Amino acid sequence: MSNNNAAFSESDLLICPITYRLFHDPVTAEDGQTYERQAIVDWIQRTGVSPITRQRLTINGLRSNQKVKKLVEDFELRTKSNKYLFRVDVDVRKKGNRPLFKVTGKCIWRAEWLNNTKNGPSIVLLRISGVRAQKEASFYVELSNHPHVVHTYGLVDDLYTQTLPDSVTLLQEYAPEGNLCELLQEQTEVPSDTVLFEIFIQISDAMIFLTNKCIIHGDLACRNVLVFRFDANEAQNNLVKLTDFGLSQASTLYTYIDNSAKSPRDIIPVRYAAPEILIDNSPESYSERSDVYSMGVLMWESFSKGEMPWSLIINDDAVCQRVIIGERLSKPAVCNDENWLLIYKWSETDDVVIPCDICTKLISANVYKEHTDSCPNNPQNIINNVGFSSTPSAKPTDSRRQIDNTNIESKSGFMHQLWDQIRSCMSYLRRS
Repeated sequence: MSNNNAAFSESDLLICPITYRLFHDPVTAEDGQTYERQAIVDWIQRTGVSPITRQRLTINGLRSNQKVKKLVEDFELRTKSNKYLFRVDVDVRKKGNRPLFKVTGKCIWRAEWLNNTKNGPSIVLLRISGVRAQKEASFYVELSNHPHVVHTYGLVDDLYTQTLPDSVTLLQEYAPEGNLCELLQEQTEVPSDTVLFEIFIQISDAMIFLTNKCIIHGDLACRNVLVFRFDANEAQNNLVKLTDFGLSQASTLYTYIDNSAKSPRDIIPVRYAAPEILIDNSPESYSERSDVYSMGVLMWESFSKGEMPWSLIINDDAVCQRVIIGERLSKPAVCNDENWLLIYKWSETDDVVIPCDICTKLISANVYKEHTDSCPNNPQNIINNVGFSSTPSAKPTDSRRQIDNTNIESKSGFMHQLWDQIRSCMSYLRRS
């Protein structure tokens, strides 16, 4: 397990070292460390030892930590009373002279708290050029209220946004292990299937949350998955969070400024984008379905140890042409046939793809077998309800159209079902 927990210090006093979220019900364990109650209870039940010192822990040995609870309450009260708005060199300041990351339209800086918030969580400043915030600061905070979505503490007013108002600066949590692409490239070998599928499940959980909020990510890729804890040996010890969502042409979070400096909207993630986006980069081309396509590419990238998709083709235009005419990435050497079936299914371009269709493919390949207990939405029952047979030659009946018209109340509801079923598929493959 990566030893990033050892780096926890007083500056991370308000953050649980298991969930990397602000405490709600902090408790101190027999190792002297403070954890979120439910998180450490689950951890003890699963492992029996401290996630930091590895000594034996017991649930009966947990004690409420009222001091930390009060610090968290004070921190949340201050940020809420400030309407989640912060000022550079007053509330926070940059650390170091160089940014952590910089590309066209986006820059990330390490930062630290000032004044009465020195015990606040580790943070970064994310500046996005060519946009204006479309919502109140509290909206961006609420949108990050999920265990696998990077947390935003609010909006920041700095000198840059004052002189160049066509930009937005967000105050976000810091990921100690960097992004998933860099982490995979640093490994000596591709992580096990169980580790990768645990990561995919967490990403799918985040996508279900965003879909319910009617948010299209628009740039799903390993570089936009932040790693907070990595363990190559124990899948459930890993923790990732999704970032950089809502920056595409279809953004409902930001207003893009015409004739401004280049923004993330202007950069199409060609090697991850669905064919419909490569054909027409208009807001209408971005959808939850195009996110599903990109999820398949993200999985390919993960099984390829962070390799760039289509890496043997230098020219992006050549990649565009291949994807548009229907070519797809080849199966990675370490990816077995069952896993590849799932990934390849998501790269298909049919406009109508429903969860039970994915399950039918898996059942026909003998991947699912009998797994009622493994899948929250028993796929065989779903298939029976919508007129699918589990035989490879089965054809969808008219009930497929009936589902589109009656059972699915909205597009977001439809895509929620798709992401939820994708998550169930991956959960089963992880455990099989």
